[in-house]
Amino acid sequence: MFIPKSSFEVLEDTKPDDASLPAFMVSTTRGFLARMDPIVTLPPEFEVVETLLQSMPVQTLSGNPGLLATGQLGDTILRDLPDLTDEVEKYRDNLPIMNALYRDYSFLASAFLLEPCHMRFIKGEPYGLGRSFLPAQLSRPIVRCSELAGFKPFMEYAGSYALFNYRLENPDAGLEYSNLRLIRAFEHGLDPTSSEAGFVLVHVDMVKNSGPLVHGTMSCLRALDEADKLSMRERRKAFNEGMRGIVGAMRKVNGVMETMWMKSKPRSYTSFRTFIFGITSQSMFPDGVVYEGINDGKPLSFRGESGANDTMIPLMDNFLQIQMPDTPLTEILKDFRDYRPSNHRQFLVEVKKSSEELNVKDFALAIGAERDSSLTAEDLDLIKDSRLLWLQALDQVRDFRWRHWCFAREYILKQTSHPTATGGSPIVTWLPNQLQAVMEEMAEISDSVGARAGPMELGQDCQDIMDLVDRQRHTLRKEVEKYCQERGVNTNQDC
Repeated sequence: MFIPKSSFEVLEDTKPDDASLPAFMVSTTRGFLARMDPIVTLPPEFEVVETLLQSMPVQTLSGNPGLLATGQLGDTILRDLPDLTDEVEKYRDNLPIMNALYRDYSFLASAFLLEPCHMRFIKGEPYGLGRSFLPAQLSRPIVRCSELAGFKPFMEYAGSYALFNYRLENPDAGLEYSNLRLIRAFEHGLDPTSSEAGFVLVHVDMVKNSGPLVHGTMSCLRALDEADKLSMRERRKAFNEGMRGIVGAMRKVNGVMETMWMKSKPRSYTSFRTFIFGITSQSMFPDGVVYEGINDGKPLSFRGESGANDTMIPLMDNFLQIQMPDTPLTEILKDFRDYRPSNHRQFLVEVKKSSEELNVKDFALAIGAERDSSLTAEDLDLIKDSRLLWLQALDQVRDFRWRHWCFAREYILKQTSHPTATGGSPIVTWLPNQLQAVMEEMAEISDSVGARAGPMELGQDCQDIMDLVDRQRHTLRKEVEKYCQERGVNTNQDC
C-alpha cells in the first residue's frame, strides 16, 4: 500500500527471499524490523572475519576469555585480517548479505577503535583516547558495504548493533523473547542471560510490535484521504479505529520497554557501553578518525549507536505533528535522522508530509466542533473519542520518553561522569528537551479542547493522564536542575 499523497510503498508482503531488495523496508507486518530474520553466518570468503568475531568478545560462546579480554584484538586484526574489499563486490547485488557484512565489519571497526578505552575502563581509569586510525583492511570494506547497504560507515542501531543482530534459537518458535540470541557481542552478550544480551534483545522485542504501529498510522492517513468515498462520520470511525491500533501498539512497546530493568542491569551497562560510542562529540576522538585510503586521508566523524535512532518514536513525532523547540538540542535530534536505514528515513519524511497535507491533527482535535449545530450527538461522541485517542497516543510517547529519561538517569548519570551519550548528545539535557516538548503539547491540547472540564470533557482517563503530566513536568525540571548543578552544566544553555 502507498502512503497517501506519496509514491512511497509500505510493504504488506515483505518478500523475505528477494535478495535484490534492501534488508530494511517498512512493512505493516514486521514494521521496522528487517524483511527477514538477519543472516547469521557470512559467506565462506569471509571466514577470517567470522573467526575474528567469534574470538573477539570478552567472553566467547565457549565461556573462555576472548581477544577483548586481554587487549589483543587490534594486533590480531593487523596481523591476520586481509583487505577483502574485492570479495565484498561479489555480493553487491545481494543486499541482505551486504547488510550482514556491514554489521560484522562495523563490530570489528568499533572494537578496534575503542579497545584501548575499554582496557583503561576495566582498570578504573578514564577512557582516554581511542585509536584514531582505521587500517585499510577495515576501512575499505566497511565503506563499500555501507555504500551498498545504505548506512554510514560506522556502527548503527538498526543495520548493525540491534535490529540485524539477533538469531532464533529455534526457527519454529519465532520472535518470542526467550528464543532470541545475539549474533555478535562485545562483552558477555553471547550469554542470553547477560545484561548486554538483554539490552539489545529488549530493543528487538520492542520493535517486534512496530508492525501494528505502522498499520494503524496507515489506516488513519487512508481514512482522511478517502473524502470522496466515505461520509464524514465513516471517516471519523475509520480514523478512530486506526488511532486505537496506534495506542494499542505503543502500549505493547512500552510494556516491553519496562522489562529492560530486569533483563539488563544498570550497573552492568557501562562495561559494554564503551564499544558503542561514536566519534562525533566524544573526548576519545578529539580529531576524528582517519580511514586509511578513504576521504584523501582527512579524518571522518560519525555518531555512535543509540536507541534514539529507532524509528517508532520519530514516526509518532511526525504523524502526531509534535512541535519541538528551536534549540541546538533539537538540531541533534534532526542529525540522528541520518543514522537509520534509507527506507526508514524516507518513510518518516513521507508520513510527515502526508499528515500535514491531510490536516490530521486538525481533524483529530476538531477545535470548535461543539459550536457546530449541524453535528449530532453521535458525531460529537466520535469527536470526543478522536480527541481522547490523540491524547492517549501522545501519552504513550510521553511514557516512552519518560522511561528513556529514567534509563539515562539510572544506567548512566548514576554510574559515570562521562558527559555525552553514545550518540554524542549531552547526557543531562538532550532527552528532557524532547520529553518536555511532548508534555507541553499535551497540556496545550488539553486546554484547547476543554478536556478536563466543560461539555466536551474527556472523562477520568484523560484527567489521570493530565494529572500525571503536571507532576512529571515539575519532577523533570527539578531532576534536570539537580544533575546540571552536580555536573557543572549551565541550565540556561541548550546543550
